[in-house]
Amino acid sequence: MRSLYRVWLLLRRAWRRNLQLRVVSITLALSGLLVGSFGVLVSVSITDGLLGDKQKDAHRDVTAAAEYAIQQLQVGDPNDPALRKYVGEVLTRLASEQSGSSRAEVAIVPHGQLQVTEDAAPDRSGTLDVIKSAELERLRAGVQAGDIMFQYVTADPDGDGMRPFLVYATRISIPAGTLGLYYLFPLDAEVVTADRVTYTVTVTGFTLVLLLAVLAALVTRMVVRPVRLAARTAQRLSAGLLDQRMEVRGEDDLARLAASFNQMAANLQRQIIRLEEMSRLQRRFTSDVSHELRTPLTTVRMAADLIFSSRDEFEPATARSAEILQGELDRFESLLTDLLEISRFDAGFAVLDAEPTDLVAVVGRVTDRLESLAERCGSPLEVDVPDIPVIVEVDPRRVERILRNLVGNAVEHGEGAPVRVTVRADESAVAVTVRDHGIGLKPGEEKLVFNRFWRADPSRARQTGGTGLGLSISVEDARLHGGWLEAWGAPGEGAQFRLTLPMRSGDRLVSAPLPLVPEDVAIPIDGAARTEVAP
Repeated sequence: MRSLYRVWLLLRRAWRRNLQLRVVSITLALSGLLVGSFGVLVSVSITDGLLGDKQKDAHRDVTAAAEYAIQQLQVGDPNDPALRKYVGEVLTRLASEQSGSSRAEVAIVPHGQLQVTEDAAPDRSGTLDVIKSAELERLRAGVQAGDIMFQYVTADPDGDGMRPFLVYATRISIPAGTLGLYYLFPLDAEVVTADRVTYTVTVTGFTLVLLLAVLAALVTRMVVRPVRLAARTAQRLSAGLLDQRMEVRGEDDLARLAASFNQMAANLQRQIIRLEEMSRLQRRFTSDVSHELRTPLTTVRMAADLIFSSRDEFEPATARSAEILQGELDRFESLLTDLLEISRFDAGFAVLDAEPTDLVAVVGRVTDRLESLAERCGSPLEVDVPDIPVIVEVDPRRVERILRNLVGNAVEHGEGAPVRVTVRADESAVAVTVRDHGIGLKPGEEKLVFNRFWRADPSRARQTGGTGLGLSISVEDARLHGGWLEAWGAPGEGAQFRLTLPMRSGDRLVSAPLPLVPEDVAIPIDGAARTEVAP
C-alpha cells in the first residue's frame, strides 16, 4: 500500500511539473475516447447492416417457402396418410434448396389436433429440439397467432457446438389445419465478418491513437523545448551567470521569443553591472571618506580636547560652545566608526569570531554600562536572566553591540517607564527581549525601523548621541550569526525587540524560546506591528 502511494506521488509530481506529459496524456485520452466511440459506431452500424440484410433474405425465403408448402399440402383430411408423405417431400425440397456453409435448417411443426409426427423428418430432431425449447416459446405463440416472427438464439442443432442462429418462422394454413414453418439460418459468416470488422477497427484505432500521441509529443516538444531552455537560462541568470543566452533558430514565433529573451537578458546584465558598479563606487566612496576623515578628525579632536579642558577659563557662552563641540565630535567619531562597519558589511568582509560566551555576563555588562543613562532618563533597567550561565557560540563583541543598541534605544524611547531585559534558552536557541513602555511603533513603521538613518520621530532630540545606524548594524550582526532580529510595537503600548541566536554556530533556527509579542499587551495581536529579519 505504501509503495502504491509512493508511485501515486511520483506520478502526481510528474503530472504537475511536465507540460509535455500533460499534453500527450490529454491527447491520448481525448483521441482514445473519440476513436473508441467512432469504432463502436462503425462496428454497430456494420453489424446492424449485416443482420438487416440477413433478415431481409430470411423473410423472402420463408415467405416463398410458405407459399410453396401451401400449394403442395392441399389435403383436406388431417388423418390422411398422404399428408405426412407430402410434408416429408416439402421438407426435402426446401432443404435441398439450401446449400453451402450457410445452409439453413428447415422444420415443419403441426398446430392443434393435426397429426404430423416427427418421423416425417427423422434427421431434423436437433432442429425440432431447438424449436421446442423454452427460449422460443414467445416466437411459437406468435406463429400460432399468424404472425411472421424472428428471433436470435444460440443453439447446437447438429452437435457441432453452440452457434448463433436467426430463427424465422411463419404459419402455414392448409385445408387439414395449420402448420408452423421454421427456418434456422446460421450466422457464422456474419459473426466472422463482424469480428473481422471489430478487429480491423480496433487495430486501426489503436494505431491512430498512438500516432496521434507521437504527433502530440513531437509538436509539444517543439514548443516546450524552447520554454525549458528559457527556464534553464533564467535559472542560470538568477544564479549570477549573466552571460547565458538562448539559441535562436529560424524566424518563427519561438525564434522571436528567444531573441526577445536574449535582449531582455542583455539589458538585465547591463543594468546589473551598472548597479553593481554604482554600489561598488558607493561603498568605496563611503569607505574612503570615512578613512580620509580620520586624519582631520584626529586633529580637530586634539584641538577640541585642549579647548574643552580649558573651558573653565572662558566666558559661559564660550564654555558652553566647547561642551557642544566635544559632544558633537564624539557623535561624529561614532558615526565614522559605524560607517566603516557598514562598509565592511556591504563589501562582504565582515567575519564572525565565534567562541563559547556566557550571554548572561554579556547582558550584565551592557546593563551596567547603560545604568547611568537609564537613571538620567528616568527609565530603570529590570533584568530577568537565568540563575546559571547560558553558554552560546557567538561573537561577544557583536552581540554586545546589538544589545547595547537595543537597550540604549529602549531607554531613549522609554518615556520614563521601566525597561525590561529578559533572557531565555532552550536546547537549540537563546533569545533576548528588550521591552519598553514608550510611544511604540505606528503601523508600517516596523518595516522601517531597521533602515539606515531612520528615526521614529525626526523632531525628537537624541539623548544618547546616536548615529541612526545602530539597528542597521545590529541586523547585519544578527544575520552574520544566522539569527533573527525582530521588532514588535503598537501606539501607546511601547515596543519589544527580540534577538534570537542558535546555541551552536552554524545551526539553523526553527523557533525562539521567548514570544515576540509581550504577554501584557491588551490589544489583539493582529493590531500589532511585527518585522522578522531572517538569516
